Amino acid sequence: MVRNFKVLCSLALLLSALPLIASEDPIEARQELMEGARDGVKAIGAMLKRETPFDSDEAMNGLQAMQKAANEAGELFPEGSETGHDTEAKSTVWTDREGFDQELADFAVNVEAAIAANPQNLETLNTVMKPIFKNCKSCHEGYRVEKD
Repeated sequence: MVRNFKVLCSLALLLSALPLIASEDPIEARQELMEGARDGVKAIGAMLKRETPFDSDEAMNGLQAMQKAANEAGELFPEGSETGHDTEAKSTVWTDREGFDQELADFAVNVEAAIAANPQNLETLNTVMKPIFKNCKSCHEGYRVEKD
């Protein structure tokens, strides 16, 4: 009986938190998501510039952060989230939604290919990152406001 009570209390607590989780601000959520991807790119970039030693686990962590962004970012740009929280999203995200969605799809394909390649050396990492860097640049030029 006590065990069932604990289970019910845990379930009630979880259910009461769901509206808070579901109502997370999309601008804040996408900023956090993209910061994770940025951190992954920075770690990989440091390896490619030979500022830090190659680490296959760290490279994979960076790729997985990018994969998360590629898979989740599209849903975090709903109508009505064009302004606020110092967003860096250009209006073209909404006025050229098809182009933006294609950028995300291309990014996802290239990140998936990089993960499948499972880079175990700097040369392979450099090879798989080239199309990803190209995706980042293209998307940022078209859909992101550059901040000082």
